[in-house]
Amino acid sequence: MLLLKTEQHEDETRKFRRMRRGCGERKMELKGRVISKGVAEGEALTTTQPISFYGGVDPNTSEIIEKGHELQGKKVKEKILVFPNGKGSTVGSYTLYRMKKSGTAPAGIINKECETVVAVGVIISEIPCVDKIDISKIKTGDFVHLENGVVRINK
Repeated sequence: MLLLKTEQHEDETRKFRRMRRGCGERKMELKGRVISKGVAEGEALTTTQPISFYGGVDPNTSEIIEKGHELQGKKVKEKILVFPNGKGSTVGSYTLYRMKKSGTAPAGIINKECETVVAVGVIISEIPCVDKIDISKIKTGDFVHLENGVVRINK
């Protein structure tokens, strides 16, 4: 697609660039810290609530099962899962690994602040992950390409 007009904007952390394309499509690029290297792309599934992989996600179906969670009933399989941080037991790391081995894991993970449970889980599972991202810029349904600390979003 031909780039007709480009506008660059930086927030207070100087970490994003917004581009406007001819057909009303908007692209944005965010840069963060690499937790687990790799390339992933897919539809974003976002939440403002922390996620517990042990007890909050069914590893067999990839469904969020935590009662009252804003993503309850949604499946994370093959999504770019966007959430502020993980929570809960260290068993959550191994739940992510189990999900990867059974084909129910998210394609990639983007966090505001990645903590050790998620970090260990994505590293041992080889799931691309980045943090230090303003996750409010990413909405459910956006198409996201994640590559070694760079997040490209098509809105």
